[in-house]
Amino acid sequence: MYGAGDVRIENRPDPTIQQPTDAVVRTVLSCVCGSDLWPYKSMPATGTGRPMGHEFLGVVEDTGSDVSGVRTGDLVVAPFTYCDNTCDHCARGLHFSCRQGGRYGFDGVDGGQGEAVRVPQADGTLVRLPAAADAALLPSLLALSDVMTTGHHGAVTAGVGHGDDVLVIGDGAVGLCAVIAARRRGAERIILMGRHAARTDLGRDFGATDVVAERGEEGIARVRDLTGGDGVEKVIEAVGTRQTLQTALGSVIDGGTISRLGVPQYEEGPVGPSMIMRNLTLTGGASPARAYIDELLPDILDGTIEPGRVFDKSFSLDRTPDGYRAMADRRVLKALLAL
Repeated sequence: MYGAGDVRIENRPDPTIQQPTDAVVRTVLSCVCGSDLWPYKSMPATGTGRPMGHEFLGVVEDTGSDVSGVRTGDLVVAPFTYCDNTCDHCARGLHFSCRQGGRYGFDGVDGGQGEAVRVPQADGTLVRLPAAADAALLPSLLALSDVMTTGHHGAVTAGVGHGDDVLVIGDGAVGLCAVIAARRRGAERIILMGRHAARTDLGRDFGATDVVAERGEEGIARVRDLTGGDGVEKVIEAVGTRQTLQTALGSVIDGGTISRLGVPQYEEGPVGPSMIMRNLTLTGGASPARAYIDELLPDILDGTIEPGRVFDKSFSLDRTPDGYRAMADRRVLKALLAL
């Protein structure tokens, strides 16, 4: 990405092993993330460009001398940040804060939207998938790299459990995966707030019991009407604007919990005395995707959950800029990149 709206396909040097803990993965599937759209809308122009993509699934082509957990030929999925999975932060479930970790596309590390990726800390990062994984499962397995584990993180941090009323704000891929996660954890009522019928219909398939198309005060009133006037116990906010935070605060019952998953596009919010007096909990954050993959993988393999359905259009690698445009224009929910 060279700036807002400027995504290009370039030939780059083939990745090679640079550290004994590295692996080189040939990409089979990648995708465009909703968080990629923020720089796509606002990134200042640059003369060097930034490798893009942090969600990918592929086949190991080479490994460093210290790598023992994966071998050449293994099918693997990579969480959206790399990590050693052994440091004190990882042990606490904070893989995003790993002391040896980092992000794809920065500090000389490849982006996931390309033919191959050098993966640092391969033993801690890569998760080996069943060698005979059915091709039909691959999109759902790819979803483990970010959107499904992020949606799950929202349900976990919000404390969603059996019998809960849950509001999911946002009908993007993460919001829809949060619906899957809330249902999986036993929520009784799941209200999905979104305005795109094709997406909210998919949300109903995933387990949403109600859909609220209204926004702002009208949306808050509708949620409270559905819950007898008090609001919901748990909110998963999967957009990241100040308006959606205000909607969350207006929709949650006193003593309830709001989990923020959307990358905030604001620095200040309405979190003053009124929030404190209501005993609300504000939580969420960047998902420790690596911590959740092992838990969610069996449910994908046996068909219990199908997060890969959020990928509604496939693009070849050379059409990646078209995938960005289609998502930015809301013509596509989540663009799959097939290599």
